[in-house]
Amino acid sequence: MKKNLILALLALAVTTLACGFQTNFSTAKTPAAETTDEITVNAPDGDTSLTLTFGAGKLSLAPGSKKLVDGTAKYNIPDFKPEVKTEGGSVRITQGNYQMTGFPALSDIKNEWDLKLGSVPMNLAINAGAYEGQFDFGGLALINLTINDGAAEVNADFSTPNPEKMSIFSYKTGASNVTLKNLGNANFATLIFESGAGNYKLDFGGKLQRDGSVSIRSGMSNLTLIVPSNTAATVKVNSGLSNVQFPPGWNQNGDTYTQKGTGPALTIVIEMGAGNVQITQ
Repeated sequence: MKKNLILALLALAVTTLACGFQTNFSTAKTPAAETTDEITVNAPDGDTSLTLTFGAGKLSLAPGSKKLVDGTAKYNIPDFKPEVKTEGGSVRITQGNYQMTGFPALSDIKNEWDLKLGSVPMNLAINAGAYEGQFDFGGLALINLTINDGAAEVNADFSTPNPEKMSIFSYKTGASNVTLKNLGNANFATLIFESGAGNYKLDFGGKLQRDGSVSIRSGMSNLTLIVPSNTAATVKVNSGLSNVQFPPGWNQNGDTYTQKGTGPALTIVIEMGAGNVQITQ
């Protein structure tokens, strides 16, 4: 299933101009031998911003580097070779442009980044096309987090608490399948989630350290919210065409659903064209 998914995402990505891809189907282009590049970037002095720009393939992120970034990029299209640019406190790692002069067999294409990130406080931005993403942000010191992607299959986990107060976590995606786990550990003040049609699961488990405001805008989607039973929460659903399900212990007043709890509270506002909203614990 994973292999088929990656191939499908690659097929979608290489038919777009996202991330600078250009196509010309007159001549076939054969992938080269697989290449592995080491990616190592020291943390700059002062404020740090890290931007990752990735096209199609598989992107894996995890904590554990003693530097800002440490990992590998494996690819067999020479134009996929990543580029690293540092300017002051700004670091950009960018997948090279793929100017495709043909349509090689998708089963032959490989493009995988496997990166570990350091614990320096940072603003992190991920810009991606159609891809598979596996992210563990646990323990990273994230001041702001921005993710923009196309049709994607993404699993992201805040496995341990963020030691920094995150101002804004913004996630904008196309028609995708996205799971965000342990969002309570993200330590965000504001979470903005915008999507096209797809399946989305937002799990607010973990340790909620302060009040959080959540804005969700989605097309025709299946949206699941997991809110621990001891978390004070208010969910307002602005949609006349959505089916809303909620568990025992929650109260409904019109289009507003509430759960009593202790400690910091969540306020979630959903704008949805149509679909299903399921609130679980």
